[in-house]
Amino acid sequence: MTEEKTDERCSIPHQQGRFAAGADPAKRGQIIEGAKRVFMRLGFDAASMNDITREAGVSKGTIYVYFENKEDLFGAIIEQERQRITLMLKDILAGSEEVEDGLYRFGIQFATHITAPQTINAMRTLIGVTTRMPKLCSRFFHSPANVRTVLEDFIKRHVALRNLDVEDTDLAARQFIELASGTFFKLRLFGDLDDVPPVADLDRTVRSAIRMFMATYGRSGSIAGKV
Repeated sequence: MTEEKTDERCSIPHQQGRFAAGADPAKRGQIIEGAKRVFMRLGFDAASMNDITREAGVSKGTIYVYFENKEDLFGAIIEQERQRITLMLKDILAGSEEVEDGLYRFGIQFATHITAPQTINAMRTLIGVTTRMPKLCSRFFHSPANVRTVLEDFIKRHVALRNLDVEDTDLAARQFIELASGTFFKLRLFGDLDDVPPVADLDRTVRSAIRMFMATYGRSGSIAGKV
């Protein structure tokens, strides 16, 4: 009986919401947000763990409970952002019954995201560490769930519904992503476009991308809507 009571008492703090070391999602998020601000301000190479501890408002010891090193922390930031945009676009496509409507909403949201200042800064940082952290960059582009695979699933769904005629759905998804972002992403990335593209330019580009996509993959007589 004594041993059973001791076990019950030991389990009480966990039941009351205490986390094991390195398992508190709020603390982990606090560290990630602080590190994100430091990386965006200083860049990966110039940022130090001391900078991050001050910005996040935690001790260095606490950071090392959650992350092995600066590279691990940077990878967590990239992964968090990848998951965020992927889930957002997945929700957009899940609520789109018509091909053109889904492509338009996806295209506008993706183009807006990929040309945003925070995305451009993150991509520049990622490019800067590619040779030293190739696995991180590979994970960013080849994760089982990413923007491309979400769009590919949408295309497959409409192939099954006979709204689209696509043999290579992976290629079709890649093509639309490139068409929808136009040259805006590259111009922003390399500093030839100082600000985000005007909404009217994004709208025109995405609509043109849809016309080209449907001209190649649309089925005559499909029930797909018109944008």
